[in-house]
Amino acid sequence: MSEKKGGRKKASSTLPELKTNFLEVLRDYTAGDPMREEIRWTNLTRKEIVERLAKSSTPVSDTVVKQLLEEHQFVRRKARKVLAMGEVAGRNEQFERIEFWRNEYWDSPDPILSMDTKKREHLGNYYREGRLYTQEPLRVYDHDFEHAADGVIIPRGLYDPKRNVGHLYLGLSCDTSLFVCDSIAHWWFRFGRSYYPRARSLLLLSDSGGSNDCRHYIFKEDLQALADRLNLEIRVAHYPPYCSKYNPIEHRLFPHMTRACRGVILDCVETYKQLVKKTRTSTGLCVTVEVIKKVYELGRKYSANFKQTMRIEFDEILPQWNYRAIPWSQWAAFE
Repeated sequence: MSEKKGGRKKASSTLPELKTNFLEVLRDYTAGDPMREEIRWTNLTRKEIVERLAKSSTPVSDTVVKQLLEEHQFVRRKARKVLAMGEVAGRNEQFERIEFWRNEYWDSPDPILSMDTKKREHLGNYYREGRLYTQEPLRVYDHDFEHAADGVIIPRGLYDPKRNVGHLYLGLSCDTSLFVCDSIAHWWFRFGRSYYPRARSLLLLSDSGGSNDCRHYIFKEDLQALADRLNLEIRVAHYPPYCSKYNPIEHRLFPHMTRACRGVILDCVETYKQLVKKTRTSTGLCVTVEVIKKVYELGRKYSANFKQTMRIEFDEILPQWNYRAIPWSQWAAFE
């Protein structure tokens, strides 16, 4: 076995016996992707491989094991959420429609908002992923029982891609369609109407489920009331089922918020608020945060005559995912 400069053993020049033993050690601890033969992984650590090689009469250092892993294309990676769990008819066509509307709005005086609700957070002395520099160990509950929580935070996010600004609205009760619409109204009256003074329409990009479910008429009724409240046409384009990860907010805002909060114990709303407000990126992203204390009712139903009187216009192309709410001020001209 040849030596590298500095006295370290070079794995690529090791004896055939070492390579054979190395592959034999990995054989019973290697799994793979049933759909792709070239993808393999092992659940052994380098230390465990070193110990097993020593028992097979070919002892080597941790550095040599690292080189052997690289030589056989075992690289340390983590799983990535990129595979859709299902396919739906019209998926690709809907992506083309979303791209069309984004281009139309991008060169107009009208705003675009990408929206979604982040996973709810329970307030209290609960464990959270991540590490911090501390002078003493952080001691938290050994179970995440909800009954011990001091409250709940429901983060409704709005991302403005034109200005690269995130807006987070923290609900304290439950995630409903009315909470969605109130969050948009708060954004419009505090920021939107000054950012976009000539706006006549608003493009909302969202997923197809949850409180803004494309199938629920209660969301459409609340959306129509919002259009009247803002005196603004609201166009909605839903991402198809299983495709919410393509919504801009999912990769332009939420990951940076998560990183800002890693490891911190969320003992109160103010702690979460201050952490998220510090979210910054090198590309200029910043975030505003507001708490909405209103208590929202679960299980609301849309009005009995809403379908007959609604001012929701569905597109001819994929109407289940593309429609707009028209305010009273524009309805007469539209008819």
